[in-house]
Amino acid sequence: MLVPLFRTLSKLPLPVLHVMGAGLGWFVYLASPSYRKLMRTNMRAAGFGQHLSAAIAESGKSIIELAFVWCAPPEKVASMATDENWDYVQSVIDSGRGIMFLTPHLGCFEITAQQIALRTKLTVMYRPPKQAALKPLIEGARARNNLHLAPANLSGVRILAKCLKRGEPIGVLPDQVPQQGEGVWAPFFGRPAYSMTLPAKLAQLGNAEIILVYAERRAGGRGFIVRFVPFGQELAGSPAEQATTINRAMEQLIARCPAQYFWSYNRYKQPGGVPAPDAQVDA
Repeated sequence: MLVPLFRTLSKLPLPVLHVMGAGLGWFVYLASPSYRKLMRTNMRAAGFGQHLSAAIAESGKSIIELAFVWCAPPEKVASMATDENWDYVQSVIDSGRGIMFLTPHLGCFEITAQQIALRTKLTVMYRPPKQAALKPLIEGARARNNLHLAPANLSGVRILAKCLKRGEPIGVLPDQVPQQGEGVWAPFFGRPAYSMTLPAKLAQLGNAEIILVYAERRAGGRGFIVRFVPFGQELAGSPAEQATTINRAMEQLIARCPAQYFWSYNRYKQPGGVPAPDAQVDA
């Protein structure tokens, strides 16, 4: 049912979808005590509690707009996005150096890869959805034009590494909680978060330029601004120090439009088999 629904919704104007999404955000927030508690706790702990009302609406928009981003004709989707600072990205591409795009769950993160793929080949790490019925829809949307998918396993890591060595761009979502053995505890908005070590390893392995990117949702359903931001920091020290550097860069991006971050995600959960932060430090 969800796939036909998304295809039907994709025919509606984006402003209408965003109005519907805002309503959905408030419905979920009021209907789910656990969702409400997690969102409020994460935002207040990060110092953005004053943006709660806006974030509730934006969270619903982020769901409904997927119908447009995934199912609308690619040229229609592209017409609703504008790029900021692409000249910087193009200069790195022209130099022949590989690029690692780091995209947090901020704004319309699904559209960023599509926008990049309009201009250059891009390979992104992909984990299939838990609902098998969504797999053809998501994979079809994420594998358009120059956009290629690498599985979220060792084989996919090798694919990404080879892309960087060939001077090709790749994309990674760095603010997901990794599996056991694939991360370290590092601060994220002042709280220990189990954080990926893969981005730093890949960047160093391929001598890649790291570029941050996020798609800010414009008010009134007027589309998206895809912003490309230089990383501008050195990934030095231990894996935990490297993860801390990346987390800090994500914090700075999120602070630009905090209401559009995915605050309902349990970023601070402890994966099974992973020692608690204090236990790991003591060891």
